[in-house]
Amino acid sequence: MNGQSPFEFLLPEMLISVPQYIDVEDKIAGPLTAKQLGWVVGLGVILLILWNMLSKPLFFIIGLPLSLLFLSLAFYKPYGQPMGSFIIFGIMYFFRPKIYFWKRNSQKEASVQKIQIAETHLVDKKLTSESLRDLAQILDSEGMEYNKRVEEIIKQAPPKKQ
Repeated sequence: MNGQSPFEFLLPEMLISVPQYIDVEDKIAGPLTAKQLGWVVGLGVILLILWNMLSKPLFFIIGLPLSLLFLSLAFYKPYGQPMGSFIIFGIMYFFRPKIYFWKRNSQKEASVQKIQIAETHLVDKKLTSESLRDLAQILDSEGMEYNKRVEEIIKQAPPKKQ
């Protein structure tokens, strides 16, 4: 290949750079993203309103937990998820119905089911070519034609054990 790149025949305009770090949010103000900046500004507005409405001891009693909540919503990411999403998923978990995909049966129930399946496979129905032809005729006619021999064949089958 003479040390040449296999893509030299492409024009430089045709080469496209693939963006990297597409899961990282854009920084808006210094190290803060738009969501983080929104939570911090919202906290500041609420604290300013509380400062003007409440006495100082009551302000600190209410403001400290409120600040912790807003700052955790802005910066804390449990399991790599934003705290707001984490709280919403937790609430949805408690209020949505649970769907079970698999439920283990007890050993006794499983053995009874296996025995019943084995018994159904052991049933020996005696079918002849005539009886099969009669059954096929009923199926082809969608039940419009009826043959008494088919009724006899069905009665010959041993009763199912329960």
